[in-house]
Amino acid sequence: MAKILYGQRIAKRGKLSIGCSAIIFDDTRQKILLTRRSDNGRWCLPGGHMEAGESAAEACIREVEEETGLQVRIRRLLGVYSSPHMLLTYADGNQYQIVALSFEADIEDGTLTLSDETTDVGYFTPAEIEEMDVMEHHRQRIADALSGQNEPIVS
Repeated sequence: MAKILYGQRIAKRGKLSIGCSAIIFDDTRQKILLTRRSDNGRWCLPGGHMEAGESAAEACIREVEEETGLQVRIRRLLGVYSSPHMLLTYADGNQYQIVALSFEADIEDGTLTLSDETTDVGYFTPAEIEEMDVMEHHRQRIADALSGQNEPIVS
């Protein structure tokens, strides 16, 4: 199970890793799709690590399908997140500073299902999300997606 450590420039301890997440709205654009992780029970946006040999968009599309059963197309880049004050640590000792690309995605096909990485999936309003155990760094991505800003956030 991964754990997130926070501290002044703590990411210096880790290696860089590129990740992605998808903001997927329901048909009314009032709710956002979240998944509950099987490793820690917390809610998050669908997404994950980019693999060598794929583009960032391909990684996001693959991760969404793996975690939700949905095939999506990338609509636009919402933000790039690279906090030097956050370090992802794993039980095997690996540590990473994540550079995460957050995309808005539209569903093209598929049926919403669970996977070995997810124990629950659903669409939630911003008010419902406020009351849920959502991973902290995903809360920022959700807030930015809801802000209505046209230009991508870079932080």
